[in-house]
Amino acid sequence: MLKDTVDHYGVVTRWFHWLMAIAVFALFGLGLWMVGLTYYDPWYNAAPDLHKSAGMVFLAALVLRLIWRFANPKPAPDTDSAFERKAAGYVHAGFYLLLFALCASGYLIATAKGQPLNIFGYLQIPAIWSYDGLETPTGMLHRWLAWATMALALVHAAAAIKHQVWDGKRTLTRMLRG
Repeated sequence: MLKDTVDHYGVVTRWFHWLMAIAVFALFGLGLWMVGLTYYDPWYNAAPDLHKSAGMVFLAALVLRLIWRFANPKPAPDTDSAFERKAAGYVHAGFYLLLFALCASGYLIATAKGQPLNIFGYLQIPAIWSYDGLETPTGMLHRWLAWATMALALVHAAAAIKHQVWDGKRTLTRMLRG
C-alpha cells in the first residue's frame, strides 16, 4: 500500500518518516563534529560542504514530504485523549517549522557573503540576499534550532514508545509496518 488511509500509513509516508529521521540525526551529528575541526584537519572544508549539500537535499525531501502529506488522508490519531491529539498536532507542526527554519538558516549562513551554495558540485543555488557578518548570528540561531529539533525528536520518540508500551496502542506498529 503506497498511499495512506484513515487507519494506516502507506509505504511512502513511512519511508519519508524514517529516512528523514536518519538524515536529521546524521546532519546533527555531522554539524556537531564539523564545528570542532581545526584548519589543518583534512575534513575542514569537506565536512561543511557535505553538511550544506545534504541539508539542501533534505529541504527538497521536506517539501516533497509536505506535498505528500497534504495529498493523502491523515490516519486517525491512536489516542482517545484530546490533550494527546492536540499535543501530537503541535509536535508535528513544530517539526515542520523547525526543519524549515533550520534549512533556511543554513542557507543564509552559506550565502551570507553573496556566494552561491554549491550542492555536491553539480548544482548551485544563488544567494538571494547577502549581508556580510550575518553568518555568526544566523549560525547561533541554526545551532539553537538544531538542539530544539533534537529535544522535540526525543519528546516525539518518548511519546510513541509510551503509546505503544504503556497504553497498548499501535503507534509504532503503524509507522513500522503500516
